[in-house]
Amino acid sequence: MKKAVLLISLILSTLMSGWAQTHFDSRVDIGMRGGTTFSTVSFKPSITGTFGMGYTAGVSFRYSEENHFGLIAEVNLVQRGWAEKFEDLPYKYQRILNYVEVPIMSHIYFGKRGKFFINAGPEIAYYLGDKIKSNFDYRDTSGLAGFHDKNRRDEQLTMEVSQKIDFGIVGGLGGEFSINRKNSVLVEARLYYGIGNVMPSGRQDTFSLSNQLSVAVTAGYWFRIK
Repeated sequence: MKKAVLLISLILSTLMSGWAQTHFDSRVDIGMRGGTTFSTVSFKPSITGTFGMGYTAGVSFRYSEENHFGLIAEVNLVQRGWAEKFEDLPYKYQRILNYVEVPIMSHIYFGKRGKFFINAGPEIAYYLGDKIKSNFDYRDTSGLAGFHDKNRRDEQLTMEVSQKIDFGIVGGLGGEFSINRKNSVLVEARLYYGIGNVMPSGRQDTFSLSNQLSVAVTAGYWFRIK
């Protein structure tokens, strides 16, 4: 409940900060974006995890004004998750978590035809399912040579995602170039930090924390409709 209240407060503050601005000439754009994600999950107690690669794509809506301020809302399909780090062992494991995400962000930009922009705000995501890529039987690791050296954990390899809804904070930096009055292209690097836990986190569960961290590098297109 506290996390939901925090997310609602962040959304309201984002919207109110936009409404509080003096009205200038405005424009409305719709767009699309897609690219690559690099994601991990921060577990406590920690595991030997690293970043795994995935993809993201979606549609965007933007309202902006001439005072260098705007609001962006998106609906994206995104792959997050993590990969296991085995150092010199021949094993490979990646858990891909699929979400539909809805970020609502403040949009601050500088420049005319060539723009530098900053996006930031809250995000909510719904878990669709997962996919595991592995070159060993992750359901039974007892016979794997060297696997349990250094007290390596394996509970997370088969553990089910317990939270269907994920809350988080997102921020991005990028550049946009106007082709003409109605069309522009952009590139952006974006960081997402999940507030909620992915895996079970009760007192009797293995992990007390399992927060998501994701970096997305995307390219996109805007079309002005107003």
